[in-house]
Amino acid sequence: MLVGMTAMAPTRTVPDVSFLLDRTSHVLRTRIAAALAEIGLTARMHCVLVHAVGEERTQAQLAEIGDMDKTTMVVTVDALEAAGLAQRRPSSTDRRARIIAVTAEGARVAGQSQAIVDRVHAEVLATLGERDRGIFLRVMEGLATGHLAESVETPGPVRRARQRES
Repeated sequence: MLVGMTAMAPTRTVPDVSFLLDRTSHVLRTRIAAALAEIGLTARMHCVLVHAVGEERTQAQLAEIGDMDKTTMVVTVDALEAAGLAQRRPSSTDRRARIIAVTAEGARVAGQSQAIVDRVHAEVLATLGERDRGIFLRVMEGLATGHLAESVETPGPVRRARQRES
């Protein structure tokens, strides 16, 4: 046992990439959530709508696309149904499966919400110069499809950044 000695923090030898990605991702999610709240949607509702429009996708498929657990997905689809934006229907290819069908109003709102998300993304990218914007997008695409494309197994659950939804 050390008494009266103060341990020194280890010296960082490379930039804290985890912090940079986590922080910017969190702030971007809050901006998108605030912008979508103006039309009464959450980011999850937006995700389900845009991925269900014109597609025959099950609730499980949409949950996987949106990285949602079953309970969150059920609550999200319930909210979309209550708002008249989507309906659960039997699949045309598998009578045991139910798909999420977007209503005409839901398709209109999906277009509106995609325009909002695109605007927020454009605002972020506009803060970079044209040259840096191209480099940034190439680098991020390279990470997302390369070294950071797949999660690795961990001995315990990995805590995800908290998301607040309106």
